[in-house]
Amino acid sequence: MAKLTGTFNEKMYKIIFESDTPQGKAFDIVVIISIVSSSLLVMAESVSSVYTEYGRVLDTLTWIFVMLFTAEYLLRVSYSRNRRKYMISFFGIIDLAAILPAYLSLIIPSVQLLVVIRLFRLLRLFTILKMGRYVKESGTIIKALKASRPKITVFMFAIIFIITIVGTMMYIVEGHREGFGSIPEAMYWATVTIATVGYGDITPKTPVGRFIASILILVGYGIIAVPTGIITTEMTGIAKEAKGSVMCSSCGHRSTMEADTYYCSKCGEKLNR
Repeated sequence: MAKLTGTFNEKMYKIIFESDTPQGKAFDIVVIISIVSSSLLVMAESVSSVYTEYGRVLDTLTWIFVMLFTAEYLLRVSYSRNRRKYMISFFGIIDLAAILPAYLSLIIPSVQLLVVIRLFRLLRLFTILKMGRYVKESGTIIKALKASRPKITVFMFAIIFIITIVGTMMYIVEGHREGFGSIPEAMYWATVTIATVGYGDITPKTPVGRFIASILILVGYGIIAVPTGIITTEMTGIAKEAKGSVMCSSCGHRSTMEADTYYCSKCGEKLNR
């Protein structure tokens, strides 16, 4: 009986957390469709004319999706190999955030705190973040972002330094009369300019100020490509590494593809070469 239970739990784990089997793929497809539909429903609710006419139908569909995501969350907790690890993981928190606001809205009085309840309902858009779980390439992007973190951090400090210096210069050059009333306001202008957004709410009027602005715009165009290049380089390296390795179906660890490598170097599971 214990062996039968263990086999059933393992089968349920593969269906819920993996997509190598037909049942697992079907489970993923149902969840994906539900995520997209629920997100579209939240957007429809935000349109007052639509909600006024179809409010009851939208509320009914809302609770159907809440029940569906609740069942999914309970299944993931029940059949996870490490329940605590799943519950405090990124996707575990997202799964909970997708359903918890709906139940909180039942406890809070709807008359006095209607606005708060509407905010709770908007939090259901957290379900769209669960889509990342079903896109294999998202793992590559996350790894590239983690590997790029030190370089990106240095890059951001350099940007802050430029914005501070240029903002201070513009405060001195332009002054209060031209809208640069303080150094923080001048730094805001420098941020908008270096990002090549250009809202136009604050603009330099003096020749020196316009010269500085022109230089900053040119610097901004060059800076935009820097983080893209850093992340792209890391993604290329990860892709090359993945080609020369095989992923363990049990723990997800990648082992180097060698002639005598048949078992995972982390958990010892046999590799599918």
